[in-house]
Amino acid sequence: MARLAGKVALITGAGGGIGRATAIRFAEEGAKVVVTDIDTTRGPESARLAKEAAGNGGGDAIFIETDVTSHESVKAAVAETVAQFGGLHILHNNAGGSTMQDGPVTEAPDEEFWRVIKLDLYGTFVSSKHGIPAIQASGGGSVINMASNVALMALPGRDCYTAAKGGVASMTRSMAVEYAPDKIRVNAIAPSVTLSDRVKKLVDESPDIKKLSEQHLLGFGQPLHIANMAVYLASDESEITTGQILSVDSGVTIY
Repeated sequence: MARLAGKVALITGAGGGIGRATAIRFAEEGAKVVVTDIDTTRGPESARLAKEAAGNGGGDAIFIETDVTSHESVKAAVAETVAQFGGLHILHNNAGGSTMQDGPVTEAPDEEFWRVIKLDLYGTFVSSKHGIPAIQASGGGSVINMASNVALMALPGRDCYTAAKGGVASMTRSMAVEYAPDKIRVNAIAPSVTLSDRVKKLVDESPDIKKLSEQHLLGFGQPLHIANMAVYLASDESEITTGQILSVDSGVTIY
């Protein structure tokens, strides 16, 4: 039996990279998947690929244009999810990302700090605010946040991103305690360098990130590696896993 049969999942920032890979894997495992993204070109493509991957296994996928920093936009996306598929069981707060404008606190521009805080941390907050009530109404489920290895170890020159992902990790733990009585698990995945198209460009342009490659015991990760962890956290296999920051990082945080 498909691991996510009968479940409805909403994934933010699913237009590419980890989000797209997760949408495809969720659909393959029988979930009804709502791909959300602000990008109206890449988002529908992800939904199409996920729908194709579902085959005859019971999965499905649709796209809803969504801005995770807007309460009205997220609220509308959740409402449409429930209207289309009858409920919500899985919320994957995947939207986020760093840029080459990041740097040490003495050099990084304020604009980059607020950009990444708004997208990565506030976006997780907003999506959870509107997604969790739908999960409660559906009888419980799983919230999967995206932290990062930078929330667990030092990476010089990325202080804006580190602050945002550290906040996501802390919020994950408090949310796990808060919503456990509602049978909602809240965990975060902490990848290291994951070779999406966006990250490949960062690796090429950042000596610090390129140097970090030497610490990856099994090589850099691929979006599929993160998606496979998301499947576990979304499934009933993780029924007593909550409040955890799960590293999928090729061993970089232990080396």
